[in-house]
Amino acid sequence: MKNVTITMEDKVADWARIEAAKGNISLSRMLGDMLAEKMQQNDAYARAYQEWKQIPRVWKSDGSPYPQRDELYERGHTAGAELKSVAGVTNA
Repeated sequence: MKNVTITMEDKVADWARIEAAKGNISLSRMLGDMLAEKMQQNDAYARAYQEWKQIPRVWKSDGSPYPQRDELYERGHTAGAELKSVAGVTNA
């Protein structure tokens, strides 16, 4: 355990003392617990991020451009015309 001196606004210190008293713990213990929790959250996030980075990505490009949407779905400008003719709509 290390002893640490911290500086904070009076208003913050008053709030912290009240919160610690509500939990029936010392201010020092409350702040230590809060910092330990923050450290664990950061470690969990960093670990999850590193695991995510290891997942193989299927969308990596060799530098060539990706195909256009119309090419992927075999759609073009005629798709709208075909739908209009089926619905009986004509251009006036």
